[in-house]
Amino acid sequence: MCSESTEWRREFAQEARSERPDLARLCLLIGAEGDPALGQAGLDEADIELDRLAGLLPYGLTGPRAWASAVGELLGTRLGFHGTPADYQRLESSLLPQVLRRRRGLPILLSVVWIEVARRAGAHVYGVALPGHFVVGFGAPEAPVPEQVLADPFAGGRLLTGPDAELLVAGATGGSLEPSMLLPADPLDIVVRVLNNIRAWAAARPERTDVALWAVDLSLALPSHPARLRLERAQLLVQRGEFLAGAAEMEAYADVVEAVEPATAETVRNRARAARAILN
Repeated sequence: MCSESTEWRREFAQEARSERPDLARLCLLIGAEGDPALGQAGLDEADIELDRLAGLLPYGLTGPRAWASAVGELLGTRLGFHGTPADYQRLESSLLPQVLRRRRGLPILLSVVWIEVARRAGAHVYGVALPGHFVVGFGAPEAPVPEQVLADPFAGGRLLTGPDAELLVAGATGGSLEPSMLLPADPLDIVVRVLNNIRAWAAARPERTDVALWAVDLSLALPSHPARLRLERAQLLVQRGEFLAGAAEMEAYADVVEAVEPATAETVRNRARAARAILN
């Protein structure tokens, strides 16, 4: 791994553990992993672009509906940020610098653009993690008299009514919209979801274990993560032909889970032995 990538991973881990993690910076660093040619200049350019877009919003906006309409008119209508079903098949759709350049992406990355541009201009804005479809909220849902306006960046910033949100949830889960689904998403939860999308993209492409591995490594750098990610990493190493390293990580994982899942631990140790045997 090049020194620049090592430094970016160190910064990612530090930022994720800071008191107030910077969503844009974390997503930009994910983008740097996905596009090593980007370099520091590319990261700086993407950050400057977010500032530039924020500067294009009109002054004096008040109220969540005015903010949602203005951001949607700028990003969705004038500049053409939106998504299509085909964007789910592209890794670039999960990389913030590429989304800023292409003006296309997954709902969650387009939402990050909306959030960061509006926040830098002074809006009360946040992500809303509806099941199966990420959107953006303007206003203060936790206020005594909440006023919340939802916008769908994937649809070019279309404002969502209550029934619209209910339909999105019903289409994704078959269930009903719960009030808790409309609360602001934590920045680290957004980052986890971005990395999960990347891992899912790579899992469907066995030849892209390189992408799966760095997505797992960044997930492991977060303050909280499932222990099973360690096993996923070990299996990826074996897939890539790094049998000894993969076997060692499998054994370390087995040691961790043995007390609560002895059968799982034994299965994983058998896999580790099989990986080592390949070299014999």
